[in-house]
Amino acid sequence: MKVCLACGARHAVPDWACPACGRTPPRRDGIVYFAQHLCGGDGTDVAYAHDVLARAEESHFWFQARAKLLVWALGRHFPAVTSLFDVGCGRGSVIAAMRRSFPAVAFAGGEALDDALQFARKRLPGADLYQIDARTLPFDREFDVVISCDVLEHLDDDGAAARELFRVVVPGGGIIVTVPQHRWLWSAIDTVSRHRRRYQRRQLIRLLEQSGFVVERVTSFMTALLPLFMLSRATRGPRPPALYAQAELRINGLANRLLEKALDPERWMIRSGLSLPVGSSLLAVGRRPNG
Repeated sequence: MKVCLACGARHAVPDWACPACGRTPPRRDGIVYFAQHLCGGDGTDVAYAHDVLARAEESHFWFQARAKLLVWALGRHFPAVTSLFDVGCGRGSVIAAMRRSFPAVAFAGGEALDDALQFARKRLPGADLYQIDARTLPFDREFDVVISCDVLEHLDDDGAAARELFRVVVPGGGIIVTVPQHRWLWSAIDTVSRHRRRYQRRQLIRLLEQSGFVVERVTSFMTALLPLFMLSRATRGPRPPALYAQAELRINGLANRLLEKALDPERWMIRSGLSLPVGSSLLAVGRRPNG
């Protein structure tokens, strides 16, 4: 069900023209806009170099390993999925990876930043794309699955966003979330990225449960490379803030392939049912109860 953010009316009008108040959100280049004041950011978040990130998402071991894990989690926990909404879809790389494995699913992406959505539009022909505020979503009980990948840590009020994620999922549907983990891993890259927090496992579980989800699975990932991440952050000297993010994405081709292979065993362990206790990131799967 669609929700008019002007008057709160629920409706199913295809072009978003609210039958109650007559308001129609603007549309441009196939993207429907619901939070235009956030198109360029709100001044409290990092200014992303979306072209650099888009290239990295195609090959960098971190993005590739995360995508493989998310694709597995979707098939394992929600094999009958027919519709999925990626809240904070960025440049659309996660949806693109899932599309290859689940071509029959109707995918939709929501993102605040217009620059990112322009990349997503090129990467995801035919997908429904929305410019949104994650704390006020224009849907109610609409999607089988909602995902949010490394988004909640950027929000001051992650609870408001989590409640919205719950609201847009159909009863019996679910959520897949990834966030950075361990407060003791906080470094300059978190500061530059304007993270509000790195999560503890119990903290993420409590957030999802308080929003209404029943948590089915939580595991750390990027476990095998945790010592390398710790060493990298401890030995990186002072540099201009913008260069921290660039250094995180710049990697030798051979090293990139070796690091991606190093993560294969932990993915096998997760698929086998193990919940890894430590790692630079957390993955959680939850379900909205029926009724």
